[in-house]
Amino acid sequence: MKIAFASGKGGTGKTTVATNLAYMASRAGESVAYLDCDVEEPNGHIFLKPEIDDTRPVTIPIPKVDESACDYCGECGEICQYGAIVPLPNKVLVFADMCHGCGGCSLVCHSGAITEVGHKIGKVEVGRSGAINFVHGLLDIGQVMSPPVIKAVQEAAPLTDLVIVDAPPGTSCPVIESVHDSDFVVLVTEPTPFGLNDLKLAVEMIRALELRFGVVINRADVGDDETVLYCRSNHIEILAEIPDDRRIAEVYSRGELVCQALPEYESLFTSVLTGVMRSVM
Repeated sequence: MKIAFASGKGGTGKTTVATNLAYMASRAGESVAYLDCDVEEPNGHIFLKPEIDDTRPVTIPIPKVDESACDYCGECGEICQYGAIVPLPNKVLVFADMCHGCGGCSLVCHSGAITEVGHKIGKVEVGRSGAINFVHGLLDIGQVMSPPVIKAVQEAAPLTDLVIVDAPPGTSCPVIESVHDSDFVVLVTEPTPFGLNDLKLAVEMIRALELRFGVVINRADVGDDETVLYCRSNHIEILAEIPDDRRIAEVYSRGELVCQALPEYESLFTSVLTGVMRSVM
């Protein structure tokens, strides 16, 4: 089973819920893989503290032009939808950071002047945190193409009973790449006007993908009750409500797991997993 944790905005507590649920599932005897797909700013390792055993580069194929063979027909520029290759009257410019690695330019090059070479955009690190299999990706500084790194993180996941995907915040392409093949998505939100606005966007995205989902409300006893009313009126299951406990913030600031530092919260995180299992089964 693959459970993704997402949020319409950053700072809602998504990683807190995902890492603690991974820990509780592993304690219950499940074989668990935790995938941190927030490759621009991964932070699951801060709490799980894995030992990294393997590091793998992530590359995408970009065009390399042999000017001596090129007849400057311009077809490569016409097929590229991203402006990554621009043919001029006597030269072809390649912008590697704009290339999506689709290979279209090499397919239409009838003179054989274009070949593909690997362009490194990031890396994947694989390891273990106790009984939890750990994988996260890191997008290289200055790179903008995170979906290929996210895909590499997903492909590096070992075969386990439970895969927990910690998705990036928001509702854009990186999030869709992270959650599209999940069995269930947990949307973590907070009961504020900003939180509700972005939750609505996330719900629209998940429904467009036709995925099953539920909501966890973090810091549930602050803000207003509009989030609860929205969920009820739209028949969205609230899996758990986490109180605004200063001790949780202190544990988070120390890079510790809530369930380890505050055992009284074990049942709350276990109830999230139970609710997901009930919805999926």
